[in-house]
Amino acid sequence: MRAFFLGAWLPGPILDAFVPVGPPAGGANPARRTPASWFAALVECLLLLFTSQPAVSAPAPLVFGVFPNLTAKQIVESYRPLADVLEQHLQRHVILLSARDFTTFVERTRQGQYDILLTAPHLAWLARQDAGYRPLLKYAQPTRGLLVVKADSPLAEPGALRGRTIATADSLAVTVLAVEAELAGRGLKRNLDYRTVDSGTHLNAVMQVINGRADAAMLGLHPYALMPPDVRRQLRVLAETTPLSSLMYLTHPRLRDTEAQAVRKALLDFAATPEGREFMQHGGYGGVAHVDGSELRAFRPYALEAQEMLRAPR
Repeated sequence: MRAFFLGAWLPGPILDAFVPVGPPAGGANPARRTPASWFAALVECLLLLFTSQPAVSAPAPLVFGVFPNLTAKQIVESYRPLADVLEQHLQRHVILLSARDFTTFVERTRQGQYDILLTAPHLAWLARQDAGYRPLLKYAQPTRGLLVVKADSPLAEPGALRGRTIATADSLAVTVLAVEAELAGRGLKRNLDYRTVDSGTHLNAVMQVINGRADAAMLGLHPYALMPPDVRRQLRVLAETTPLSSLMYLTHPRLRDTEAQAVRKALLDFAATPEGREFMQHGGYGGVAHVDGSELRAFRPYALEAQEMLRAPR
């Protein structure tokens, strides 16, 4: 039984060195192997095996960086099925990776730590400028920035937030920048007419409102749609921005053109599966669509504003 098991993975000459092949000539009884001699023979065979066989190394795994606008649990639940599809198309292991906050995510992007990147459009502009990332696709359904208050709040219009506290997922979020621009158009400027507090995620931001620690919250439409119904029932939308391009998929320039196109095909194929259609419907993404550099240029003002914030002490 031992010879059969070893024979499944040891070459013949090495197996012969380990398994007795019969008595020596002349009929003399072979010397019994002690446990120590068996172990020594095994070590010798393993050394021979690994030094005599050509080295076969698996390709390095691909790192799929997902924008941290959701909780870690939501990211894994939402994007692991897509990562599995990418693995099948690319024949490489795919690791899901995000970051604890937007600033860390942007820095990792700048350093090129992600092979495949899903990020906000203004940060996609920075990713292309700083690290050469190439845009592939975006979610087809535009997003919006939302300003929400507690359902029973006496606040009836954005101007009533003067002197109040507004929670945000992160001040770098494009939906937050868009809501701030909306408020500025109504004569309310951040840090002058109201103060903001970063909460880490969109869900944390609305929980600040529900728990009475903030008067309102700025967040994105898509994360809002993914929140549990019992959370949304406790909120009321006070204002929303005009439509904004949604999250975008990009690839790092170290991926060859064929690999980038394989990623693109995997994303399109996933969107066409029942699981992919459910994912798109649940998140309000509306499928995936083509994106090019000209669309990114529209987000240059937001990108430069985010860049200035990143350079300032936080």
